Amino acid sequence: MLHSSARSRTGFTLVELLVVIAIIGMLVGLLLPAVQQAREAARQMQCSNHLKQFGLAALNHEAAIQFYPGSGWDCYTTGDCDFGMGWKQPGGWGYQLLPFLEQQALYSIMGDGNMSTMNRAAATEMIQTPIGIFHCPSRRTPKLYTGSTSYAHNYNSTNQRAKGDYAASIGDYLHPLDNNTRNNPTPSYANVANGTHKPKDLSKVTGIIFSCSQTKMGEVRDGTSNTYMIGEKYVQPEKYEESGDGDDMGAFTGADDDVTRTCSTSYFYLSQDRSGYGTPSSYAFGSAHAGAFGMVMGDGSVHRIAYSIDKETHAYLANRKDGQAAMIP
Repeated sequence: MLHSSARSRTGFTLVELLVVIAIIGMLVGLLLPAVQQAREAARQMQCSNHLKQFGLAALNHEAAIQFYPGSGWDCYTTGDCDFGMGWKQPGGWGYQLLPFLEQQALYSIMGDGNMSTMNRAAATEMIQTPIGIFHCPSRRTPKLYTGSTSYAHNYNSTNQRAKGDYAASIGDYLHPLDNNTRNNPTPSYANVANGTHKPKDLSKVTGIIFSCSQTKMGEVRDGTSNTYMIGEKYVQPEKYEESGDGDDMGAFTGADDDVTRTCSTSYFYLSQDRSGYGTPSSYAFGSAHAGAFGMVMGDGSVHRIAYSIDKETHAYLANRKDGQAAMIP
């Protein structure tokens, strides 16, 4: 009888089972935020590594060609290796860094040895080739996204594009679009090929990378460690999957607010991505991360810049030649 009674008490009662389930639920509730924080920390580290790779590629570009990459002509043109590097190259900094990111085949896709011709089909293939390093893992994955269907010069107009989450700093110059065509005609295949186009007067632009630029390291007079080069750009969350301000032309086109941003005090806005906040935030830096965005400096070092940085310091850090060698807070 004693043996039978002991056997009958080996199971859990309903109350005991509910208590165990409640304890497990509490533990999961306590652990879940920590797990999410650990995952976000890993994604942020990966994002910073992307910036580090851009920095190393830009330094290798400078060492091999004697100047930093430029940001091309405008958003209606993409890269063509027949134009080499420098102000003649129509493709943006993302395109110009491809050979230094182990993407030589993609860089050369349009090349036929003739500056007077273009291969629209090959160029369209290029702007529709997603590459993981151009995407912040906290924001989106490398794939085709909806983009602009506006006029295209050397590729076929398409709304399916490979986008990017990073932009070059044009300095504290007023507007990211003003360095394209406001006062000077944009180059064209014909006038660059026949030598009739001359370089723009870009003396007012204060960053390292901008439209038709070929900035030498010695021209970064405030110090490469004190000057912004490439950072995370601001994007509205509702525009991640579709076309939006400053995020509609793709990663390999020339200068536009897709691939260049400003640190002008006139357009000062720094924030984690927020719904409903578009222009003028589409001219600004920011990220999907809380608290700070990533920025690689002219010397290749990567830093997290707090959204709370004051706008004057932000502008000083963007200007390569103002004599204000500001330190990162």
